Amino acid sequence: MTGKPELLCPAGGMEQLKTALHFGADAVYGAMQRYGLRAFAGNFDRDGMEEAVRLCHACNARFYLTLNIFPFDDEIPGMLEAAGEAREMGVDAVIVSDLGAICELRRHVPQLPLHVSTQASTVNASAIRHYASLGCRRVILAREVSLERMRGIRRAIPVDMELECFIHGASCVAWSGRCLLSAQLTGRSANQGACAQPCRWKYALMEEKRPGEYLPVAEDEHGTYLFSARDLNLCGALPQLREAGIDSFKIEGRMKNAYYIAVVTQAYRRAIDTLAEDEAAFREILPEIRNDLECASHRESDTGFLYGPPQVPGDAEGFHQTREVLGRVTADGNDGWVEMEMKNRFFVGDEVELMKRSGTEKARVREIRIPRTDQSVESWGIGGERVLVLLGLTARAGDMLRGPVRNHRM
Repeated sequence: MTGKPELLCPAGGMEQLKTALHFGADAVYGAMQRYGLRAFAGNFDRDGMEEAVRLCHACNARFYLTLNIFPFDDEIPGMLEAAGEAREMGVDAVIVSDLGAICELRRHVPQLPLHVSTQASTVNASAIRHYASLGCRRVILAREVSLERMRGIRRAIPVDMELECFIHGASCVAWSGRCLLSAQLTGRSANQGACAQPCRWKYALMEEKRPGEYLPVAEDEHGTYLFSARDLNLCGALPQLREAGIDSFKIEGRMKNAYYIAVVTQAYRRAIDTLAEDEAAFREILPEIRNDLECASHRESDTGFLYGPPQVPGDAEGFHQTREVLGRVTADGNDGWVEMEMKNRFFVGDEVELMKRSGTEKARVREIRIPRTDQSVESWGIGGERVLVLLGLTARAGDMLRGPVRNHRM
């Protein structure tokens, strides 16, 4: 394969979408209020969807709409109506899981490009050739497909059929995310977009004749996580994935906040661009990329099924991060002062990092000024407050300031 793979980033709402675009996403995927598998993300109403598509196209990026629930018969008419609206708005493709939905969309909205979701559990070339015969343009491979099998699939399918795979983010303890656990325990179906994530809950073992006596299983100070899968992190495998013929590198995270989107988008943007220029240079910066990815909230990670069976779930005990967001830059500035909206407390003298699309610059906080009172302070901790920070750096609206994680949060 030649060219540079697409960097596809999640957007649970408008703030995340703008962040993904600012830090270099080639494409963004998100949902309307219904028919997507993340019902509890902010998602987009009709006006928001139109604005999202407009913003993406203004940045020469693409917007993919998730219509990837498994619809019952009574839900299909509404899904078709939503797809028709999406086509009118200029959505670049819709992501669909169900075979019946694919057939109905092809029949009723034939001009709308279709991508087959990872929820379809596609693991072989025969299935992909069938989707191609139905007019689908891309297949997002199941997470269970190994690198060697990806290579074989690429050789066995039409050259114009695109392949996409996940490279980063949370993984479900289920076959390609198709899980019954949430529906069984809470009545909220993951396959209808309402997952309660019971695989992430804390569990303890209780012996039948010892009621109320909870026995620890792989327990640490954070709790006991019997079913919690490790996150996926394939930053070191990008050269092999490119060589295997993967057209789009996808980041999971429509439930994540804007800071998470900024960190992972910036890291993978830099990795992909460097790899396109020189693989040796990519190898040199890979330790920095790994360190950058540690800055956002994440569970312990591994490479999933890429090189064979993954590590056994049950040791991903909650979240970790090495940096926290301090604020978002709200105006361009080149005089050393950075105008930003506060997120977390910081102090004069702190060593901080200004995150830009091109990379991260370190600086020390020289002064903090509150514009509404024209007051200089040693520290500030009011979320949403507009502040001026003297860093001696040039910044653009949309950049982010981050610093060390403190115990106190706003």
